[in-house]
Amino acid sequence: QVQLVESGGGLVQAGGSLRLSCAASGSVFSILVMGWYRQAPGKQRELVATISRGGSTNLADSVKGRFTISRDAKNTVYLQMTSLKPEETGVYYCRAGTLTGEYWGQGTQVTVSS
Repeated sequence: QVQLVESGGGLVQAGGSLRLSCAASGSVFSILVMGWYRQAPGKQRELVATISRGGSTNLADSVKGRFTISRDAKNTVYLQMTSLKPEETGVYYCRAGTLTGEYWGQGTQVTVSS
């Protein structure tokens, strides 16, 4: 089992920055990839960024050049978001993928005001 706890969401003006954190605990040795997804009101959840156990990263085209995903040695993954846009408002979820399944955090709200 893997537990994920997100933090760092909030209200920010358009053009501003936020950093989200996702702390993983439990069977962290089994995690192959971690990522951030977001769900805007009335829309499907979409991929924002992922980082593999080996450190390879993948970013959605819409956030390239503005968002960065990284991790530290304590099993925490970060999403640094800059130049935020109002359409990026939503709940941001952390996900961990393992060989046997996937785990999701509870989500953290990001609101970008225009």
